[in-house]
Amino acid sequence: MASTVEIPLVGGAADGQTVTVELDPNGRPPLTHHHLGPQGLAEAEIYELESGDGDRQWVYTSRGPAV
Repeated sequence: MASTVEIPLVGGAADGQTVTVELDPNGRPPLTHHHLGPQGLAEAEIYELESGDGDRQWVYTSRGPAV
């Protein structure tokens, strides 16, 4: 079973939410997360992995619409 971690989303429509992602064999999460909007991929936003601060090791920061 793969290890997972919860990472907060910062900015964009999903600001303040968290996502649970699987870690790779080196213990790192995926570099990006596509957060689906109410109409699915048509309203998806891209979030990019960044180093966190304080007690958060990582955060996903909004980079705008996926399309």
